[in-house]
Amino acid sequence: MSLFKDKVLLITGGTGSFGNAVLNRFLKTDIGEIRIFSRDEKKQDDMRHAFQARMPEVANKVKFYIGDVRNKSTLKYAMKGVDYVFHAAALKQVPSCEFFPMEAVKTNVIGTDNTLDAAIDASVKCVICLSTDKAAYPINAMGITKAIEEKIAVAKSRMSGDTKICCTRYGNVMCSRGSVIPLWIDQIRKGNPITITEPKMTRFIMSLEEAVDLVLFAFENGQNGDILVQKAPACTIQTQAEAVCELFGGKNEEIKVIGIRHGEKMYETLLTKEECAKAEDMGNFYRVPADNRDLNYDKYFREGDIKRATIEEFNSDNTIRLNLEDTKAKIASLEYIQNELNGIPNIVK
Repeated sequence: MSLFKDKVLLITGGTGSFGNAVLNRFLKTDIGEIRIFSRDEKKQDDMRHAFQARMPEVANKVKFYIGDVRNKSTLKYAMKGVDYVFHAAALKQVPSCEFFPMEAVKTNVIGTDNTLDAAIDASVKCVICLSTDKAAYPINAMGITKAIEEKIAVAKSRMSGDTKICCTRYGNVMCSRGSVIPLWIDQIRKGNPITITEPKMTRFIMSLEEAVDLVLFAFENGQNGDILVQKAPACTIQTQAEAVCELFGGKNEEIKVIGIRHGEKMYETLLTKEECAKAEDMGNFYRVPADNRDLNYDKYFREGDIKRATIEEFNSDNTIRLNLEDTKAKIASLEYIQNELNGIPNIVK
């Protein structure tokens, strides 16, 4: 019997890439119901029809709720009878968050606060909040708001009662909505050179399946207030672009460098140096336990942690670096890429 047998799972921002991946993984299991909570009725309708066509025998397990994480009352309605929540709703495009930072605050910060309050009030057993590597040493509005999301989750976990709250932090999810690989494929098919920001820039890369695996690992192994991270590999933007060119017939010599966009880093960090000092190595994952000290900091002024001087951060420059062939193989293994190569429409564009 699985942990999700006959249970009700709610996914905020559920019409996105992550929600689709969860439905693909869970619909044919013994889960009781999956609730898709989002504000876009068109995406919900597209998703409903897609899964009715693909999995007609189990598509009735999916229930759709129109609402916005900015509006707590819509969350409270959708949260009734829910056992578990995957909180994926977010504004996550770096440039748009740079130009409209208060919109990022409303969704990523206030929306998280509303989601956790509604979950605690409804006695939800477990909430997993999806975060990003950009929350570690953040320099852009998206990363800053996601860092605050993590702080809210940890703070709420101290008084959440029977509701377990954890965060997962991960890097670039290949072929997710708004990511760069679908853009490059489109550029190649139109006969245009593909555009990259900075060839030497490095990024963690993982598949949607690995993103779901990380959330499930947190669900099963995380403790209240934890941040969990997968030991993801990385590659340079140049290597990733060349891999896509080789798969889809693009020309490496026509790759066009357009420069770093608003708020971007040369590399991303999954664990800060300070977090590495207390992180627990769990094989393919790291667990960062919550800081559960109280506000009486005087007793800590007399004690230090010498490990902090010696342990390095975990970032996309010091993780495993994939070469061109490894990167191409990882990209080619994705269902999205196989569908594109074989002319099969993808659910999430």
